[in-house]
Amino acid sequence: MAVLANSLSDAGVVRVLRVGGVAVIPTDTIYGIVGSALREKTVVRIYKLRKRNPKKPLIVLIGSLRELSRVGVRLGALRRPLFRFLRGVWPGRVSVALPVKSKKFGYLHRGTGYIAFRVPAKKALRELLMKTGPLVAPSANVEGKSPATTLREAQRYFGDRADCYVDGGKVMRKPSTLVKILEGKPVVIRK
Repeated sequence: MAVLANSLSDAGVVRVLRVGGVAVIPTDTIYGIVGSALREKTVVRIYKLRKRNPKKPLIVLIGSLRELSRVGVRLGALRRPLFRFLRGVWPGRVSVALPVKSKKFGYLHRGTGYIAFRVPAKKALRELLMKTGPLVAPSANVEGKSPATTLREAQRYFGDRADCYVDGGKVMRKPSTLVKILEGKPVVIRK
């Protein structure tokens, strides 16, 4: 039976995510179905739960810019203008696809060589990420269906197959803006 929590600071949420579980939580944009980006089995489970196209990478939420190194981004390879750009959009509702060449993280970039990252605007979510580490965070829905805007909608999609749910009320914001870094420069892919 899934754990129900009232906030992102609930110790049960942290516990579920640290052991490789899957949770449905309100993010700073929409409800997401989240799990550790550092556990391949957890990522595979989320793909199955969402019935997601296996060729499409998932977004990864991080608590700070420093967390990028934990998921294969070589920080030393990022140029100063790119660092300034990232500091200017994070925390915020902008996801940035950065090059990740490591085969170790192929289960995240799905052969594309890029992973989209975001440092969320919501402080409580950043605090959760500092306790759990990077989390994959696609929208809480089955592929092709509308993203859940309430906890009840998310529960209809996933039932007891998710380990934990966090009630954030009604969440109806637009998805994040997506920017891809091409040849060292940011290019808007989705507004």
